[in-house]
Order: sequence, then structure tokens, then C-alpha cells
Amino acid sequence: MAAEDLIAPSILSADFAKLGEEVDNVLAAGADIVHFDVMDNHYVPNLTIGPLVCEALRKHGVTAPIDVHLMVKPVDRLVPDFAAAGATYITFHPEASEHIDRTLQLIHNEGCKAGLVFNPATPLSYLEYVMDKVDMVLLMSVNPGFGGQSFIPSALDKLRQVRQMIDASGREIRLEVDGGVKVDNIAEIKAAGADTFVSGSGIFGKGQDADPHRYDSIIAKMREALASVGG
Repeated sequence: MAAEDLIAPSILSADFAKLGEEVDNVLAAGADIVHFDVMDNHYVPNLTIGPLVCEALRKHGVTAPIDVHLMVKPVDRLVPDFAAAGATYITFHPEASEHIDRTLQLIHNEGCKAGLVFNPATPLSYLEYVMDKVDMVLLMSVNPGFGGQSFIPSALDKLRQVRQMIDASGREIRLEVDGGVKVDNIAEIKAAGADTFVSGSGIFGKGQDADPHRYDSIIAKMREALASVGG
């Protein structure tokens, strides 16, 4: 049975001056998961947000799952902080952990779901040894570090490979894609095997429009495109 399609707006593209309101509006428009892009200006050349923002959104009243993508090195120090702040999923890059299995165990021990993230040129071989410990696989369809980049087409082949691996495992593992996901390519991405779709600028745009309902039509169009794909 195919997993439910989940739309995960990346708050990296939201208006941070009114972040709580932005998240409320995008969830009211039908989004499923709040996606955090956590960058440390070390593993990737940018600096974004930390656990305090996650905690603030929970205190604001956000109850939707929060999906924390750690683009940081080292990883383990931040895992307990994000877990305490209210994260649901915590995903990390295998290159950023000295002991991948241990980091996955740490995330689970902190009460969160765990996942691995693969950059466009990172091999999938890491997955072979930890398939029984991941709840999510996140494929980057851009190089990590900045929002607003264009989708890298080779990610579709990689998606198909991971979908085969997940199906063969018989486990319930979400397959997430992050980078350049928009209304006009989300159906193609689903057809390749994804079931969780991160979109930043594709949903939030430039964050200039004050209309709180501006996300309704974008997410509705995404749902329509996803529904057009069988399976």
C-alpha cells in the first residue's frame, strides 16, 4: 500500500519576522509537516536556525510534525536539543557523523524518528547497513546550503533506486525529496518514488504578499498534481 503523500514547507523561505503566523497559514492551507533546514556555516556555507526556533513554534501552538534536517557537523551535540525542543523527525548527512549507526540510535533514544540525507553525489551504500534503523530517507535534489535552487534531474534516478530498496526491505520508511520542488515537477517526483515533498520557495515564494490565503492555491495545485499520479 502506497504511503500518504505529505507536503512539507521549508520555513527557510518563510518571512521570519512573522514566522508563527506563516507556519499557521501554511498548515491551514493543507500542508502536513513543518520542515527545518538547520545550517551551521561549517558543513554547509550558510547559517540558519537552531532549537530555540523549534521550541518557539511549539510554544506558539504548532502541533504538526516538525522535520529537522541537520546540515551540521558534528551532529550528535544538537540531537538532544532538537528532541527537547519538539522535533518529530531528525535527519542528518552520513558524511557529518563519525558513527552513523550510533547517531541513528541517539535520535531514537531521544524519542524522535531518524533519517539519513543524501546529497546529489553521495552514494546510497550507507543505507545498506542501517535500513532497519531509518524512518526516513531524504534525497537532496539540490546541493545543500541555500534555498531557491533548481531541481537536479539526476535525483529522479536516485529516487527510483531508493524506492526499490525501501520496497524490498518491507519497512515503512518515508522517502523525502528536498530542493527545487514546485507545482510543475512534483508529479514527476512522485512518479519516481517520493512520498514526502519539501518545498520552500515553491510554496512561500518571496514572502512579500500579505494575503494569508496565498498558500491555499499553491498547495491545492500540488495536491492535484500528486493525485494525477497513480499508485
